[in-house]
Amino acid sequence: MRIMVVDDEEDVQWLYRQKFRKELRKGKIEMYFALSGKDALEYLEAQGADEMLLILSDINMPGMNGLELLKIIKDNYPHIKVFMITAYGDEENYRLAMEYGADDYLHKPVEFEILKEKILDC
Repeated sequence: MRIMVVDDEEDVQWLYRQKFRKELRKGKIEMYFALSGKDALEYLEAQGADEMLLILSDINMPGMNGLELLKIIKDNYPHIKVFMITAYGDEENYRLAMEYGADDYLHKPVEFEILKEKILDC
């Protein structure tokens, strides 16, 4: 299962690798990381999106925000599930995420045991 984490904070990569180390080591999942929405789209275009199952995207990022990325992904790659992640309890962001087709909406700090369950249900 291929998963991409899109977050402008580089230290998030270490955190996800630690929290999913067993699944990564056993080959249950493959994780890819992008530091921006633009980087995520470039990866999907260059590497092909067929194998990508899930994208976990932060909402608040410089340049293209996560909601803009969500809309583009759902318009161009409707088979990819997208979970939006935010540190803010903004009702407008939640409304837009659902309108644009988000498959889930999570709050930071991420509860990784719950996230693992949701990923396994994909």
